[in-house]
Amino acid sequence: MNSSSLNLNVSSSLIYRDSPGTALVKNVIIVALGITIYYVNGTMIHTFRKHQIFYMNPRYVLFIHLVVNDMIQLTATISLFVFSYVFYKINASLCCFIVTFAVFTTVNTPLNLALMAVECYVAVCFPLRHAELCTVRRTYFLIGCIWVLSATSVLPDIIIILATEPLWLFYATIFCDRDTLFRHPISIQKRDVSHIVFLSLVWLTIFFTYLRIYFAAHSAEGKAKRARNTILLHGFQLILSMLTYVAPLATRFLIFLFPKYNVHILFVWYILVQILPRFVSPVVYGLRDNTFKQYLRKLVCEDAMRAQQPVW
Repeated sequence: MNSSSLNLNVSSSLIYRDSPGTALVKNVIIVALGITIYYVNGTMIHTFRKHQIFYMNPRYVLFIHLVVNDMIQLTATISLFVFSYVFYKINASLCCFIVTFAVFTTVNTPLNLALMAVECYVAVCFPLRHAELCTVRRTYFLIGCIWVLSATSVLPDIIIILATEPLWLFYATIFCDRDTLFRHPISIQKRDVSHIVFLSLVWLTIFFTYLRIYFAAHSAEGKAKRARNTILLHGFQLILSMLTYVAPLATRFLIFLFPKYNVHILFVWYILVQILPRFVSPVVYGLRDNTFKQYLRKLVCEDAMRAQQPVW
């Protein structure tokens, strides 16, 4: 992003700002949605921690990693959203810290979905070797690989900032956004290339696993059908995740067409890109999986009964 486009975006944001009442309503909506997702995901994590059966199953380990990743991402993005209204500009060092976590977790999501699709594929197509191929130890190793790959997406941007920007930038206040912070042309080109590479690999993985499961043996038809539906949901999650990558271009285009609705366009895109995908994750395994649903229902009933007991 060059300096002229940066100044244009900032000036347009200054001209078309929400009224105090509208700003309050938007922030209340975002925080309320965030608290709802925190509660649901927190219940999922609590259920996972309470029952050892989930510790020994790589499927649930990957699922809970996705849930934790979603919570970290929500914390980062909601913080940026609220800060943009309360302070508008924040310290560049704090912005760099929050954006780094937001980018990490954004890249983690499609990679985690690819691993979950592969686990479904192995469970259906190689059921006798599933326990051998999909171990908990390998799952944690692959989760570590996810974070390493995500680091390759954001750490070079930090190095570029340190090499090209003056030191006073980290003490200045800026409007906190990835394109504002990592505005060097190399960073923008690297971001686009890494998005294409990661998403292409993930789409190929999901497409391959879905086709292999689709043509699975008729003896496993019931299991294969459920696995196909799960991978289709992964594909839907991935489509929602891809909105993150097309959002900059789409928002610039819509703002160009409707400049007076700048802040409203950004708000709607924020809901679609950051909030909506976080609602899907608990549904795929938390509510569709019979085993997890059984323990979740039991835990919720126990907590409800405990809350009704009188305190002496």
